[in-house]
Amino acid sequence: MKTKITLLATLLCLVMNANNITVSNISLENLNEPDWVQVEFDLSWENSWRLSAGPSNWDAAWVFIKYRVNSGDWAHAQINSSNFQAATGSTIDVSADGIGAFVYRDSDGSGDINLQNMRLRWDYGSIDPNDIIDIQVFAIEMVYVPEGSYFLGGTNGDENGDFFSGSTNIPYEVTSENTINVSPTAGNLYYDNTEGFSEIDVGDQMGPIPSAFPKGFSAYYIMKYEVSQAQWVDFFNTLTEAQREANDVTGVTGKNTDDEFARNAISWTEGASNATTTLPDVALNYVSAEMTSNYLDWAGLRHMTELEYEKSCRGPIAPKPNELAWGNANLPSTAYTYINLGEPNEQVTNPEEGVGNIIFSITNGTPSGPKRVGILAASAITKNREETGGSYYGIMELSGNLYERVITVGIPEGRIFQGDHGDGILSVAGEANVPNWPDGATGIGYRGGSHANTAPFILVSDRTDAANIIVNGNTRLGFRGVRSSD
Repeated sequence: MKTKITLLATLLCLVMNANNITVSNISLENLNEPDWVQVEFDLSWENSWRLSAGPSNWDAAWVFIKYRVNSGDWAHAQINSSNFQAATGSTIDVSADGIGAFVYRDSDGSGDINLQNMRLRWDYGSIDPNDIIDIQVFAIEMVYVPEGSYFLGGTNGDENGDFFSGSTNIPYEVTSENTINVSPTAGNLYYDNTEGFSEIDVGDQMGPIPSAFPKGFSAYYIMKYEVSQAQWVDFFNTLTEAQREANDVTGVTGKNTDDEFARNAISWTEGASNATTTLPDVALNYVSAEMTSNYLDWAGLRHMTELEYEKSCRGPIAPKPNELAWGNANLPSTAYTYINLGEPNEQVTNPEEGVGNIIFSITNGTPSGPKRVGILAASAITKNREETGGSYYGIMELSGNLYERVITVGIPEGRIFQGDHGDGILSVAGEANVPNWPDGATGIGYRGGSHANTAPFILVSDRTDAANIIVNGNTRLGFRGVRSSD
């Protein structure tokens, strides 16, 4: 095949400076093969790891490709599970559906990782040899959560709507992906729906939770950080004009301005070629529930369930009273001060020692609003789980900064979720089209609290807003994606 090629290397995570994930040196190789070509690139990020003990997990990059022909609309590239090339020291797992691939260390180790001359096979189909092809390679930092049992709920019943076993305050153990019955009888999952703001916000106490609903027992990957403004802008800028109208966070369902507001600095004028942001590394707020589905479909990911949220925080460790994502109830008590605001190295100058660090109502400080993703890992004096605010598996900001959007088990529209992944393709109107995903905001709940919240909202087991239907975006709400392990 003799193809004219123009490389457009727009990198989804170029500005994700928490670990500086970077895709570079993109090229197309083996162009004479019929119907396919290899996309070659270098991939690097900081603070990578793989462990065979303890959490027994690793971090990874979820890599996927978009292309366009003759400056037309962007499309999702189909990746083949053969003819790929992993760099020395790495493993490539192409997803069963060919939507993307996970790249991670092939053996135990930690530190910065720099992988060169990686190749993925793109089955391009019937592109004309005279076409001009633009390529974008995207990479998102993920964390692998291995298969295994874990516990739902708290230990003292103080958290609003927290899960428990039967009619007791004993945590409920999840031991498989089998159907979970919901009732106040021994051996079943249950929760109180009278302690939250309203019964509607916590859930209907109904069930069952079907076997197809992802419960967190099976292995999955989860984004290491909440979606950033740079990631959103890069998504938005691959959309058509009509699709952008449905995904405009500067519109009436979002912040309703192109000016910076509550640390959302995304700007886009209707009809303009591209959106921009002056705060690329700051976690994205003011995105509506429906828009989160659209992003996840485009990226080949899916929503996290509220059961997976608790597994992601505490791992297999038994719950502790009033615990946060780092595994205890030790909270900081002083407002943070910041340096390098809006820069890739935005940092807390006064993180506390010997307690967990978290962006919440007491520490939020000035300016108010979400902070740079990974800011606490970079700022901590002692780089342990507690002071960085990290979860058992090394996932950041599961408590505080922005609320985590999750699929709720509290209403029927959540319980029908089956964990299907996005296929990289949106409707003409810019909407997700995956079976059994939430219809707008119905079926999505909120866990983990935000920069504006204090206890109990920030606690791992708290379900005050677990079934709350919030249609529009606001300053407290963010999200991250998940993908089941094939």
